[in-house]
Amino acid sequence: MILYHGSANIIEQPIYHGGKENNDYGFGFYCTENADLAKEWACTNNETNGYANKYELDVSGLTVLDLTDDAYSVLNWMAVLLKFRKFDIDSEIAKEAKQYLVRHFYIDVSKYDVVIGYRADDSYFKFARDFISNTISVQKLAEAMALGKLGKQVVLISERAHMALQYLSSEAADHKIYYTKRIARDQQARETYRNSHTDALSGLFVRDIINKGLKNGDKII
Repeated sequence: MILYHGSANIIEQPIYHGGKENNDYGFGFYCTENADLAKEWACTNNETNGYANKYELDVSGLTVLDLTDDAYSVLNWMAVLLKFRKFDIDSEIAKEAKQYLVRHFYIDVSKYDVVIGYRADDSYFKFARDFISNTISVQKLAEAMALGKLGKQVVLISERAHMALQYLSSEAADHKIYYTKRIARDQQARETYRNSHTDALSGLFVRDIINKGLKNGDKII
């Protein structure tokens, strides 16, 4: 796999367990297969340039968990996100939903070398919060996740995966271009989400999932 990591710095050798535990999938080196997206991630403000660091990952012999595969549901992704990300939960239903989803849908990412899944940037994080607050259905959530195929990320979890990564090059990312693109992508995702044709009152809500006692492997969508 050819991967890119957006950063304020050139990173030739990523440090194993050098990131933050409360990232989307816990400790890991977060990458994308899209160079332009990496440049957007590198430009976190409208003042500082960044870099898209390019790598080659030899996946032979590595175990890969792809949470966007049909074998998993959006609730598996939600459970992983809720396990690691820290955020304020301001309602009892959201607290109960977090506990229930982590207990019944969480997949232990530490057992894998590489994890592929959605990136919970501003827009996607809002969709997730709406779901656990019982504001949108799981069908609406799944539709929202599909809005941004480029929102996928590839995360190197294990030391073995880090050792299989080879640095190739780095390319500068101009904040005047890529910060603007980053904001526009987020706004587009939100606008498409608002204008989607899914009936806001139909489908399976998190309260329904809890009341029905649904668990991983049950038909959700």
